Amino acid sequence: MWRVERAARAAVLIDAAAFFDAVRRAFLQAERRIFIAGWDIDSRTRLVGEGNCADDGFSPMLAEFLSEIVANKPSLEVYLLLWDFSLNYAAERELFPRLSLQWQTPPRVTLCMDNAVPFGSSQHQKLIVVDDALAFSGGLDVTVRRWDSSDHAADNPERVDASGQPYPPFHDVQMMVDGEAAQALAQLVRRRWCNAHGSEPPVEPCGDPWPQGFEPQFTDVEIGIARTQPEFGSQEQVKEVETLFLDSIDRAERSIYIENQFMTAMPVAERLALRLRERPALELVAVEPKDYDSWVVSRTLGAERARFHRMLEEAGGDRVRLVYPAVRQGGARADTMVHSKVMIVDDRFLRVGSANLNNRSMGADTECDLAIEARDESERAAIVDIHHRLLGDHCGVSADAVARQMQPGSLVAAVDRLSGNGHRLCRIESAEPEPSELAEVVTGLIDPEKPLASSRTWTRVREALSGRTPVIAILLLAAVILAGTVVWSSTAASGLVTRESIQGFLTSVAESGWAPLWVLAIYVTGGLIAFPVVVLIAATAATFGPLFGFAYALIGVLASALVTFFIGASVGRNAVRSLLGTRWDRARRAIDRRGILAIAAIRMVPVAPFSLINLIAGASSISVLDYLAGTLIGMLPGLIAMSVLGYQITALVTDFSARNFALLLAGIVGWLALAWSAQALVGRVRGRAS
Repeated sequence: MWRVERAARAAVLIDAAAFFDAVRRAFLQAERRIFIAGWDIDSRTRLVGEGNCADDGFSPMLAEFLSEIVANKPSLEVYLLLWDFSLNYAAERELFPRLSLQWQTPPRVTLCMDNAVPFGSSQHQKLIVVDDALAFSGGLDVTVRRWDSSDHAADNPERVDASGQPYPPFHDVQMMVDGEAAQALAQLVRRRWCNAHGSEPPVEPCGDPWPQGFEPQFTDVEIGIARTQPEFGSQEQVKEVETLFLDSIDRAERSIYIENQFMTAMPVAERLALRLRERPALELVAVEPKDYDSWVVSRTLGAERARFHRMLEEAGGDRVRLVYPAVRQGGARADTMVHSKVMIVDDRFLRVGSANLNNRSMGADTECDLAIEARDESERAAIVDIHHRLLGDHCGVSADAVARQMQPGSLVAAVDRLSGNGHRLCRIESAEPEPSELAEVVTGLIDPEKPLASSRTWTRVREALSGRTPVIAILLLAAVILAGTVVWSSTAASGLVTRESIQGFLTSVAESGWAPLWVLAIYVTGGLIAFPVVVLIAATAATFGPLFGFAYALIGVLASALVTFFIGASVGRNAVRSLLGTRWDRARRAIDRRGILAIAAIRMVPVAPFSLINLIAGASSISVLDYLAGTLIGMLPGLIAMSVLGYQITALVTDFSARNFALLLAGIVGWLALAWSAQALVGRVRGRAS
């Protein structure tokens, strides 16, 4: 445990409607300083409560709301610390958060992109601190696709994302504390700010921002704070989260209740299994998502979860329930997404935090969990009430109904019987898939026990993708593509896209007299929104065939590169640097020094998306001709190969056969060979020039 600090008041906020409402009310009472640190922060978040509306005269949207309250309070400052996320998450986030959270907000709203974590790790803490006197910590980020009320209706027209698309019921939990516990969390968030930004504001508690209408469940209570922090720079490795999990399991006597998004950390599974064997009366209930949407995650983390489950069931038998919340109301059916990270042991120990029960949260990501160990009957009664409320929400009944069912004393029996309003907890059927070398490697990348730069998995991947073993790299890539194709062809999605429908659409586009202009417009627009250029190239080849596809793609790539280059040149070096962060300074200096060779090398081994490279180049001092020449040299091998490859991918999806797969594999080999050859040529030329 990092710290044990006293809170005059503490409350558990169940689901985002309660959390967002409390945060909004606290912000309106803030006087000096607000900190928001998270895995994700989205300017479009509707920061509203149960009624999904704002009735205080301010905007419901996060960025607008912060701007308005800062304008109303001249002494108030807002600090936003957002993980400088991996490009893997770009599709589900705001593409340029600096635009919406920094450029479009007043100067007293400051955004810092937090990249002070090792390669392969993330800043996963979800912390909010108001005037250093009130703090929130738990599983919820202030972002989209999180809001829901505790009734978790199967069909709620107010539960939509920023684009108006509905999403399933969503469950999460946050804890709110004040006093010395809040000051400790204020210090923690400042340390992250200092590591990412370079300066640390002092802790200066003031006022009482506790939100009106929220009664504390605990008073004068001790709050334990546990962290995970991977070693990085001057930051030492911290594994308090894992230690607290293991220690609390070792003390369990009667019941363990868990809510968690991921359960893959085998040391925790082993400790749970051991305790179940040591205590024949011990019961375990774990509430999780039914499954994972992504096929890759299902085959990797899903397989690890199945191992976790099997170990518990073998140890505890009928004393173990591994369940998910199902909602069946009229004709509407949904399964609640469980995103919370909660653990209750013997109704005397309560834990709420950001840490999943996976390997990442034990050693690779930053985490923060809060814990309360009941010292008297009033604190125990508060934990019991929270436990009953959580079960009641999942089962569609009141906390009192849960209490009546729990009177005989069996947690498992209560879970089996409780059901109301179309809600119930159903058993998870987790079949363990056959092991495979590819799944093992991908699992190590998705859920590493420590940062990838120092992990055995990453060493294996680097060796597999190095020039010494290109065959392994080709086979891995081919296996991923083949698996994706088989999944597509074996699901209902394949019925939406047939050979005839694709050919009819492609023919209508290709035969249009305006087709070249449409292609040009698509590439330029794609460049402006940072859409992956590789996808555009492949789509162009699939539409127009290898020859015309190559010609159109070449013109489109150069046009898009020029437009974004001139945008970078027009807004200037400082503006681009403020948008993209200091990490791109090195790339800009390389472009300045090496010109054509730098652009060519970056195109062949991209260190950033196509559009971002264009902006950086425009803000550098390279000439337009050198820039175009470097782009042409660097992109040409990939353009040629992708023009052939993109055409073949469409053929594979629409007509899966051994011949088409062999042609696709040959295209991949040719693409890799061209890229490696061009890279080696540029390397030799660069060596002679130096």
